[in-house]
Amino acid sequence: MARTARGPVPVPSTSSRSASEGANGTERSPAPAVSTGISVPTDTSVPTDVPTDVSVPPGTSVPPGGAPDGAAARVRADGGERRAAVTARPRANVGPRVLSAAEQAERAARPTRERILDAALVSFATTGFEATSLDQLASELGVRKQTILYHFTSKPALLDAVIDQAAVELAAYLEDALERAGSGFDRIEALVRSVFRLALRRPELLGLLRESARLGPPAASRLIENLDPLVQRARAFLEAEMEMGHFRKSDARLLLFSLYSTVVGVATEVEVLRAVGIEPTLRSTAIRRRELLQFLRRALVEDDT
Repeated sequence: MARTARGPVPVPSTSSRSASEGANGTERSPAPAVSTGISVPTDTSVPTDVPTDVSVPPGTSVPPGGAPDGAAARVRADGGERRAAVTARPRANVGPRVLSAAEQAERAARPTRERILDAALVSFATTGFEATSLDQLASELGVRKQTILYHFTSKPALLDAVIDQAAVELAAYLEDALERAGSGFDRIEALVRSVFRLALRRPELLGLLRESARLGPPAASRLIENLDPLVQRARAFLEAEMEMGHFRKSDARLLLFSLYSTVVGVATEVEVLRAVGIEPTLRSTAIRRRELLQFLRRALVEDDT
């Protein structure tokens, strides 16, 4: 049974499945979906720090309403090549991204268990656990419901497996960013940038964090247990920086929670941004990432002026 929202508030979206089965097999009404899309800006100029490393391959056509994955697409203008900030509308409005023939073949060739986990991750993160139907997942995958239940004995068991896999991927992604970072605040900046990249490339990973927090135990407890080694290293880093006088002294546990809530919220709370008058385009994403880093530096660094 879903519990009251914890951490970042789940963002309602216009997309939802029809009433579908819950953990005990009964039919339930859809939970609010998580919106991860951003709209096409009218100002196509891109600031220097826009994350243009996420690009649309040459030859990819841009459908009306946006480009896949909110990527910065290459366009031709005045005989020259420039980058335009072309962004995807919410998944709720445009539906799933259309896969190329090569992508469809690659996915079809993967083991069935992996395909089930990937589809469930996207559905749990964007539609919600209660609103995800095993029948619908089976239909999307082109398998029978019994095939899913062969690999995972129940929907809660499937959620457990999704959380385990997502935690491994998320930890590896963040660890990789930290390995290339320097020391002190450089490590904070590396984490912030990696979270913003995840919001573009793998929004379902961040969506699952939010959904697990909303569900509460046992889902939230399982996620925390999986990420505990990373959390402990982060806490030790903050405490060491405080001891050396680089960061202002405070409770490292509360500081870590505040950093998580602030960074993930700023990176993913699309509807909240719209409510305060900020349209979440690639340009505005780069601006709020820059301002977030300035805010965190002033809040953390002891000798910052």
